[in-house]
Amino acid sequence: MSETIHALIEQYGLVAVFAGCVAEGETAAILAGFFSHQGVFVPWQAFVAVFLGAFGGDATFFMFGRRFSDRPFVMRLRQREGFDRAFDLMQRHPALYVVGNRYIYGFRLVGGVAAGLSSIAVPKFLVLNALSALVWTALFCAIGYVFGLGAEQVIGDVLRKHEMLLIGLGIGLVGGVSGWYAAHRFGGRTAGPAGKR
Repeated sequence: MSETIHALIEQYGLVAVFAGCVAEGETAAILAGFFSHQGVFVPWQAFVAVFLGAFGGDATFFMFGRRFSDRPFVMRLRQREGFDRAFDLMQRHPALYVVGNRYIYGFRLVGGVAAGLSSIAVPKFLVLNALSALVWTALFCAIGYVFGLGAEQVIGDVLRKHEMLLIGLGIGLVGGVSGWYAAHRFGGRTAGPAGKR
């Protein structure tokens, strides 16, 4: 069983990392760092997959807001809790918002659309988004890589490669469930009800 999981992660892992980083991707980025330390992914390839997913996700949602503001998908995002707050922050502090948006869990989807609906110039958004995605990628991949170092030191050489992969999957599961719980439990406390623009 674990050999099958190992083979699947090696074959499709970077695609999954990229897809996971398109939206709220902290867990995928941490796993990319962890699996890079374990030798499953080539570190620079994992870094590129995380960066492209993070940059591409925000750029895509920006373009949805900019070009498709009247489409049902965008209208639903505009109705989400936190959208009004995101749009207000974007209007008042555009550069700071674009750089910091990805660090606030639950804001990335509505944040990209809010940025697209604002008056920020596309080149400025893309440059700020690239810088933010670069720092974010380095930070979360490093967290995963350091966790891999720590796990190896604590556990030693007792665990074989496939057992480390199962630990990584467990970390991903715990991180994903924790992030989902935090977003649903605490997300409504800072954002008021969303209204139409």
